[in-house]
Amino acid sequence: MLVRRRGRSGGTFVADPPNTEALRRLVIPAAETVEVHGLIDRRMLMECALAHFAALRATHEQVQHLDELTRRMAEAQSWSAYHQADDEFHRSVAEVAAIGTATAEYLKVLEQLYGYFIPYPIEQLHVSNHDHIGLVRALAARDCAAAVRISQEHVDRLHRTMFVGLLEAHPVGDSSGSA
Repeated sequence: MLVRRRGRSGGTFVADPPNTEALRRLVIPAAETVEVHGLIDRRMLMECALAHFAALRATHEQVQHLDELTRRMAEAQSWSAYHQADDEFHRSVAEVAAIGTATAEYLKVLEQLYGYFIPYPIEQLHVSNHDHIGLVRALAARDCAAAVRISQEHVDRLHRTMFVGLLEAHPVGDSSGSA
């Protein structure tokens, strides 16, 4: 697995992954791992509810907007461009769900979790976008069960793909020495 690192001039470049101990020290104190997993769980619960209600309420125009956002993500060539469209996508699904003040709670959790995101390789993000495309199809078909399943799998994956999952997969002292 390769990672992106900040370059000396502010850009990013692809590099070998840091060793696990360096990742632990630089990214997050070990005590916050529980908090990150908790945020992922809260996001999953909320996003599944949003997907259910969005499948019930999505208009043709809203589905078209979400579809356009998946195209923007598919065409993105940088983490930043992808993340902007991804953020708008998730906010738009919440808007489509129209569940009042619960949306504000979801957005708080999303913002907190975004604070722990690290730039993923764009290829990995393009694969993740398949979930968004599937969700748009489920919303268009008014398939609540599929919308919830896709959302659950999409968010649950963060337990394994965010750095907290990588650290747990390669604990300190692991002979591979990398995350």
